Amino acid sequence: MAQKDLYPDIAPFRTGELALDELHTMYFEESGNPKGVPVVFLHGGPGAGANASHRRFFDPKHYRIVIFDQRGSGRSKPLGEIRDNTTPLLIEDMERLRRHLEIDSWFVFGGSWGSTLALAYAEFHPDRVRGLALRGIFLCRKSEIDWFLYGLKELAPEAWRAFSGYIPESERHDLLGAYMKRLMNTDPKAHMPAARAWSIYEGSCSTLLPSPETIQAFSGDTLALGLARMEAHYFTNSIFLPENFLLENVGRIRKIPAFIVQGRYDLVCPIRSADDLARAWPEARYQIIPDAGHSAMEPGTRAALVQGMERFKELG
Repeated sequence: MAQKDLYPDIAPFRTGELALDELHTMYFEESGNPKGVPVVFLHGGPGAGANASHRRFFDPKHYRIVIFDQRGSGRSKPLGEIRDNTTPLLIEDMERLRRHLEIDSWFVFGGSWGSTLALAYAEFHPDRVRGLALRGIFLCRKSEIDWFLYGLKELAPEAWRAFSGYIPESERHDLLGAYMKRLMNTDPKAHMPAARAWSIYEGSCSTLLPSPETIQAFSGDTLALGLARMEAHYFTNSIFLPENFLLENVGRIRKIPAFIVQGRYDLVCPIRSADDLARAWPEARYQIIPDAGHSAMEPGTRAALVQGMERFKELG
């Protein structure tokens, strides 16, 4: 296990679109070894979409790397569409893609919202999961959503002031509702500034040290609209699962090999959630990165994720 950092850039050997229903079409791609061990990458947000750097966590000689953009996200169509967009449907989409690619079971790799979806998928389909790689744990409990909307001002007051300041003072008692109203406006002149304000807020809080590159990426139209709309939609609907569902159903997946990587100073998804999950799931290997925030691309975090996938090679 000599590999300590991301693998070099690679191009997909296959890209495609998969019709999910009359409204949604999923973008997907495969890279690495066509005959390798399957692993599926789940992007964050919800709504952030995947990008080329996400292929680099996996040894392309060993893994058949499957990446897709979730409903309403990235290159999937239509972008920012909240109709027929729920967690159970995202789980069904993963199963549809797995069958389409003729994969019996796969490793599931996800961070932030990707960890949420990975846990949910595994709890509904444990027999299809060879192992779980989880980063920046988000269990989507009310306390975690409230932290994102209001609690962050305790540690990132400048970023929160810009986020909340976009909303008129008379509406700031309900930031989620106020943003939702603007984000769902069909006029781009109304929804795009709101989307950028929301997305830049998250990007500003995602790294331990300031990262202009991260903020610039989060301010792009596609990422901002998908991220802001999907997050507001899912937060408003409590991710379409009962409160604390993921933690209460960990018993369904405790036999699945798993590792958890968590930045000590993650502001977006504070370490409390990872700690709660690790205590409920003592079989999972839990690694705290002492000098990292939320982003998967911080040096200690990305090295731990790559090493975790190196260890998974021993499972086949």
